Amino acid sequence: MKNFFYILIVFAVFSSCSEYQKALKADGEGAIAEKFKMGEALYNEGKFAKANRLFAQIVPNYRGKPQAEKLMYLYATSFYKMEDYYISGYQLERFASSYPKSEKLEETSFLAAKSYYHLSPVFSKEQKETVEAIEKLQEFINLFPESEHVSEANRLIQELDFKLEKKAFEIAKQFNLISDYPASVKSFDNFIFEFPGSKLREDALYYRLDSAYKLAINSVEYKNTVQNGLVHLRKERLEIAKEYSDSFKLLYTDSKYIEDVNEMTSAINQELESYSTKS
Repeated sequence: MKNFFYILIVFAVFSSCSEYQKALKADGEGAIAEKFKMGEALYNEGKFAKANRLFAQIVPNYRGKPQAEKLMYLYATSFYKMEDYYISGYQLERFASSYPKSEKLEETSFLAAKSYYHLSPVFSKEQKETVEAIEKLQEFINLFPESEHVSEANRLIQELDFKLEKKAFEIAKQFNLISDYPASVKSFDNFIFEFPGSKLREDALYYRLDSAYKLAINSVEYKNTVQNGLVHLRKERLEIAKEYSDSFKLLYTDSKYIEDVNEMTSAINQELESYSTKS
């Protein structure tokens, strides 16, 4: 009995495959309608790749016809279901622009924006796609502020924003690690300005202080400028480092970095006191 059922299953599978292959190769008016019918059935069964192949063959035949909207919806969303996000973004946007009064407009607009989200790379890579995804999701929110998808769109934007923050933070931190302290201080200044509410703000302020401190300690005594003559470069940088340390301690009294910050503050104060003694 088990062998009998097994044979039936195998027969059904091969029969189904045979019908699908026949549909792919079929031609003529009747074949076009059959491909649409079979493609929709396969789509509803979750066989999106097979459905997509059939849809691709008949899309040109339905241009300008009443059934075109339904076909293009199935065709565009099948790319998304197949996780082919490059093409799904294009096709879903194309559907939205072609059928602005469609009842599927909100759904396809969201999936189009979400396609760009899926194309966003890891933070360590170039973030062009991340910026584009944020723009697309924000456009969706602006167009459909009452949509049920708005909360998800906002969550995705926050996730993408953090990726940009992480990228900028790691670049600034890398300058600190390779002892390029001027570049590190400048990069962290930019980070703090651009991402005022970042989760990485405490870390950024600490590494900015660390870079400023090391830059000051390792500085020469004087610099020569055309306008001001001799300037105490080291003292000037120590004062900047002190501002950073005071600001950090005021904001993060219980920080995981507080011991290091206190040590740097003590060293900075001792160095600055030596200037008072000299004067």
